[in-house]
Amino acid sequence: MVTRAALLLLGLGVCSCRAEIAPPTLNISLDDDPEVRWVPLTEIFDADFLKKAAAEVIDSTVPKWVHQAVKPIVVALDKYIPQPYAGEIRGLAEHFGGSLSDIIILNFAYEVSAFCTSIIAQDKKGHLYHGRNLDYPHSVLRNLTVNLVFLKNGEVAYRGTSFAGYIGLWTGQSPNKFTVSGDQRGSEHWWNWWKNLVSAFLFRRSPVSWLVRQTLEEAEDFQDAVMRLSKIPIITGVYYIVGGVRAGEGAVITRDRTGPADIWPLDPVNGEWYRVETNFDHWRPHLPEIIEEKQQT
Repeated sequence: MVTRAALLLLGLGVCSCRAEIAPPTLNISLDDDPEVRWVPLTEIFDADFLKKAAAEVIDSTVPKWVHQAVKPIVVALDKYIPQPYAGEIRGLAEHFGGSLSDIIILNFAYEVSAFCTSIIAQDKKGHLYHGRNLDYPHSVLRNLTVNLVFLKNGEVAYRGTSFAGYIGLWTGQSPNKFTVSGDQRGSEHWWNWWKNLVSAFLFRRSPVSWLVRQTLEEAEDFQDAVMRLSKIPIITGVYYIVGGVRAGEGAVITRDRTGPADIWPLDPVNGEWYRVETNFDHWRPHLPEIIEEKQQT
């Protein structure tokens, strides 16, 4: 069951890609210091290309005033951003020759532009399947997609699919434990940049993708993952879709900043053997855009 879920989840790139593209796979050692963990990216990505790609994403996504707002954070990075993420951001800037502010902004640009669809389903034999697409609007991301294997003590701790320069995960698998994907909730992110920044840096709440990564690293099983993804404060609303390794272990978690708005579990006994999450609250099923999205899925 775990293997099937992993095959569906990992290796998925940006849905705008029409051709079959096999992203590169990199090992990231969690035993290394945070500042050097992402050095393997330099083996496959050109620094100049990454800087140009980052500028394209930032210019098309981030309001100009955000650049000024981030400057105080750069001065006192460790005060506002927890470890290991502060160290990883600093290391990315050092090894690719970018500015700290650009790396921070790039990561938040991804946080507000991930329109996606996820599905968790169970077949008649109790096997679980977890699939997703990732609808980023930036075509350049097809060339930045990378599969990541996070190692601890020489063994696989968890896996994920992400983009070069981005330290969070929207898609991941913890071997023999659970899978998780994140889908953007609504479109308020575009208008609430200031709320997201305040939540992240003053209230020290986690970006939604950092919580995915933290959960993959720390959660013991499906139930533990659901609990963490439901309750730990985050910077903005999101949908977390979680699949386990046993029959019935599947749920869609609808998140507000401070806690769960709803938890929508699989219920195969009553014929509800799958859950599809687009970018809308599932309890509003009669909106035309929701019906269209689910039909397409």
